[in-house]
Amino acid sequence: MGHDVEHVSDREAILKKHRDYVLPAVSHYYAEPAVLESGAGMRVRDIDGKEYLDFFGGILTVSVGHCDPRVNEPVKAQMDRLGHVSTLYPTLPMAELAERLAKMTPGRLQKSMFTASGTEADDTAVVLAQVATGAQEIIALRHGYSGRSVLAQSLTAHSTWRAVPTQIAAVKHAMAPYCYRCPLGLEYPSCEIRCATDIKELIQTTTTGSPAAFLAEPIQGVGGFVTPPPEYFEIAVGIVREHGGLFICDEVQTGFGRTGSKMFGIEHWGVEPDIMTMAKGVANGMPLGVTIATPEVADAFQALTISTFGGNPIAATAANATLDVIEGDDLLTNSEVQGKRLRAGLEAIQRRHRKILGDVRGKGLMQGLELVVDETAGDRTPNPQDTGRLFEETKTRGLLIGKGGLYGNVVRIAPPLTVNADEVDEALGILGAAFDTIDPAGS
Repeated sequence: MGHDVEHVSDREAILKKHRDYVLPAVSHYYAEPAVLESGAGMRVRDIDGKEYLDFFGGILTVSVGHCDPRVNEPVKAQMDRLGHVSTLYPTLPMAELAERLAKMTPGRLQKSMFTASGTEADDTAVVLAQVATGAQEIIALRHGYSGRSVLAQSLTAHSTWRAVPTQIAAVKHAMAPYCYRCPLGLEYPSCEIRCATDIKELIQTTTTGSPAAFLAEPIQGVGGFVTPPPEYFEIAVGIVREHGGLFICDEVQTGFGRTGSKMFGIEHWGVEPDIMTMAKGVANGMPLGVTIATPEVADAFQALTISTFGGNPIAATAANATLDVIEGDDLLTNSEVQGKRLRAGLEAIQRRHRKILGDVRGKGLMQGLELVVDETAGDRTPNPQDTGRLFEETKTRGLLIGKGGLYGNVVRIAPPLTVNADEVDEALGILGAAFDTIDPAGS
């Protein structure tokens, strides 16, 4: 006997159901949240019929556009064939995906563990590193974000994303390579990448001297698309390896062409991980997390483990189909080309609004804008108020964007990798008009 569920089509009724029955901590963007109802390609439509150009892609997850039939059709066929069996049984979609990831990831990464989220992928990576090295301590980065489990919250260095105090004492946080807000007050390149070299003293003073691993995002996502100097990872990872630790590369947001020209963000920095984590863009919205490791690291794990939902046939099929589109349409090149177009347009906006738009940063189709009080006067005080106003103005004009940063003052722009030049220009036009509204005097 089925449940008698009232059909809801009214926006206010849906929002009321969210208020009454969903945890209040599950917040929404915008003063008047957009209740999304459908999507295709680069655009989504809300329940009132208003259409939006989506330049956040479900938090960098809709990598090949909304409801692409090249992904959806194989998923529908798989649903009719076999939906779920758990990792206790091998399936062709999972096996094919594992082989594919082994061949496309950098270095010697080979063996994967599939889960249902990036949080689980990072949790798995930490356990692998601890087992493989026999050590316990993990070096993470300030401004980093690793998910919502107790361990992931301990790895995360954002007070706003921590519901409870740090539970895992073995996590130590190094300085982030945040050049715009250098924690040492230095300037690149005369700084000599002190944020990286300081990791040696961090290990010597706050750990046993033998960390299990260093976990970092090639570009910090929730942290506000913080992009390191090109030398950073070679120095930081080198120090950690000198002390016996492994490198866990968190590609949850940067993976699968997001940063342009390369499949994975770390490939820009020329360092090979011992363990890599992935999620989000791998399956175009289907829940899938991946932890891939070198053979010796993977083989060190001898305890029983299982993931009920990880890599199920439907999610694995979605991932294989998504990768087919990324590779078949050469979206790595498109990400680079359109990313440069987007970046040039954002820098043009910055020149018109130098007072409040302090920094433009990122790679490929992962671009961040940091809003401040008055860059022209040297006042880099975070400006979340104008960031909020910009959000409302872009939504009114039909553009969805993201935000982040410790202070809530960074705009995150990350459209699907399928974006074309006309859509980039359309988004830039809306962003420019929104900035003109909140900063009419310009610079």
